[in-house]
Amino acid sequence: MKTTADSAFERLKQFLLTKLLRWKPESLRLGRVPAIVCLASFVASVLVTVTFINLEAENLEADGRWVRDDFEVGMVADRDVIAEYRFSFVDEDATRIIMELERSLVPAVFLYDPSATRGVLESWEEFAAAPAPEAFRDYGREILGAVMAGRVFALDGVDLGSYHPDFAELLTMLGDRTERERISRYGMVSAGRVEYVVARAMDTLPPPPEFADMDPQILVSFVRENAFFFPDGTQRRVAETMERVQPVTRTIDQGQRIVRQGFVITGEQMRDLHAYALYAALPVQAPRNHVGKILLLGLLYLLVVLLQGRPVMGREFPPGQKCLLFVLVFLYLAGAGLTAGLAPPDGGFPVSLFFPTALLVMIPAVFMGHLAAFVLALVFPLGAVAAGFFDVPSYVFAVVSGVAAAVVFRNAEKRMDLIKAGMKIAGVNFLAVTVILLTLSADPATYPPMMFWALLNGVVSGMLMLGVLPPLEHFLNAATTFRLIELSDLNAPVLRKLFTTAPGTYSHSVMVATLAEQACQDIGANALLARVGAYYHDIGKMENPGYFVENQTDHNRHDDIAPRLSATVIRSHLKIGVEKSRQLGLPGEVVDIVAEHHGNSLIMWFYKKAEEQEGQVDSEDFTYPGTPPRSKEAAVVMLADVTEAAIRTLVKPTAAKMEKFIQQLIDAKVEHGQLARSELSFRDLEIIKNAFVKVLAGYYHSRIEYPKAGAGGQPAPEPKPERAPETGEAAG
Repeated sequence: MKTTADSAFERLKQFLLTKLLRWKPESLRLGRVPAIVCLASFVASVLVTVTFINLEAENLEADGRWVRDDFEVGMVADRDVIAEYRFSFVDEDATRIIMELERSLVPAVFLYDPSATRGVLESWEEFAAAPAPEAFRDYGREILGAVMAGRVFALDGVDLGSYHPDFAELLTMLGDRTERERISRYGMVSAGRVEYVVARAMDTLPPPPEFADMDPQILVSFVRENAFFFPDGTQRRVAETMERVQPVTRTIDQGQRIVRQGFVITGEQMRDLHAYALYAALPVQAPRNHVGKILLLGLLYLLVVLLQGRPVMGREFPPGQKCLLFVLVFLYLAGAGLTAGLAPPDGGFPVSLFFPTALLVMIPAVFMGHLAAFVLALVFPLGAVAAGFFDVPSYVFAVVSGVAAAVVFRNAEKRMDLIKAGMKIAGVNFLAVTVILLTLSADPATYPPMMFWALLNGVVSGMLMLGVLPPLEHFLNAATTFRLIELSDLNAPVLRKLFTTAPGTYSHSVMVATLAEQACQDIGANALLARVGAYYHDIGKMENPGYFVENQTDHNRHDDIAPRLSATVIRSHLKIGVEKSRQLGLPGEVVDIVAEHHGNSLIMWFYKKAEEQEGQVDSEDFTYPGTPPRSKEAAVVMLADVTEAAIRTLVKPTAAKMEKFIQQLIDAKVEHGQLARSELSFRDLEIIKNAFVKVLAGYYHSRIEYPKAGAGGQPAPEPKPERAPETGEAAG
């Protein structure tokens, strides 16, 4: 027999399995641009985190307070210092000595110039040309060739003191290869030794008897330098040598005594102490720490990708909002890192006290909704903790401040509400920091400044939001509550123009807005967006207002033109409306309502009339050039539009008549597939119908019709509608 716990476990398992089975990976696809922004945000966040870790390491390395304050070279140690763990470090002094030694053994590099040798021999040939004896010419060429073959080095102004004292290196370029020759510095011939070398060569190879008295200076004057110091090649040899030098590493074993009490501290022991202090305070230097933080950031971004999808948020964010989301993640991490670096050291203040978490939560609250803001209020501080910017008190304060921002922002409708929200957040911050101080048993002297910063944090967040919101609204062209409130003003110039040029359309739009707003409130959709979309959905009719039935009085212009032309005029108001909406800079969601409020339905009245006149006609010529609604708000506006236009054709409308008639209109839209992409359920459609009936019943109930006297004093017959299109599309 199953226990209650077993039953609960089974229900939980079934629930999770159902969710997993319904989970669609495609719902997490970001799109190309948001994916690029996500990747760029992640890379930038990693760079910020690594930079912060390195700066922290440098600060701690330069710090070493306890070593500097308690010990110095030459003093007698007042206590033992024993290594608590085994560590290794680079002995920079020993490494530097080895590098200097290795550098002093690098030979200076010279470059042999064969053209100089050829020039010397050619000059001699010109000098000793006929009528000089051939033996004289041959002898001089042989002596000069021997001297130049031994290389004459250009050493004037060259300091070779820092290079190998015994050897140098001579490079000879032989086409596409280079020949290296190691030469003794003692045998290098410079310009000052040429006379000696020539004289020695003449002693080794005496001149012919007829030239026995030949002066060596004749040949010396022809000798030129043909080996030159090569600085670039020498520096390359030095760099190669330095790269091969391995740093000298010293290891201190666990339990090893670094300093002994009662003994004088030496320079070597001070180096060991500094290394111990550095490695004791810098676990962040370990590569594993870097990798761990990067992986944590990767998990954080994966969490954000999962949370932004339809399964959690209940809707698909547009690309602009997805990009904003990942930019906010980076800005939060970068700002938290900067704040952590600039926060006063050892002040006992939570770092998040100086960072406007509430601001970065209010932004998604405006553009993405309160659920997204609440989720990010938890995710943002978690990322700062993962990156190492926040400790536990900072995390707690940031979460409380962020959640408060998500909650108090729920009912904000006017821009001045931002200041009020900031004041409320300041109050919550005050309470949060008080609890933190009490929990930490903080010094009472820290209470006033921390409370001041907590209050300032909330107020500044509200004020900054007031300045940041307008440019973000303009950049994202988003349908925020504040912008929709402004657009819902019926005194807006475009709506006043609609009132004067097409008063019937204006009245129709206001009624459609009333219906749509009520229906959206009842089904939980965005009622404000639906109302604004309804106000602007027919602004395309301002171009040809007289062709739409609600603006006609005693004459119908369509009686004078062909049905096909009438359909063209009716269809055109959709395209004109979209163009005007974009020119006005209306939010994309409102433009979508303007473009989708007729879907791709058929203008039935003129289609039937054209069939009667022409016989076979193409239905595409009588179809609206739009797409079926893709949001609940656009679908509700479509239903409100067709309902308001068609309900006028009812004679003595009652609640029962209207309910039946509206149901027929909704069924027709469902049958023609106009609501397939709107995510409206059958339950929603029933609620929408009831909302329409409630509004229209109240509207028509208040209008009492008084009978007019006809012929013979009898009441006049009730007027019948000129036409009653089955879907109301004739009204446009």
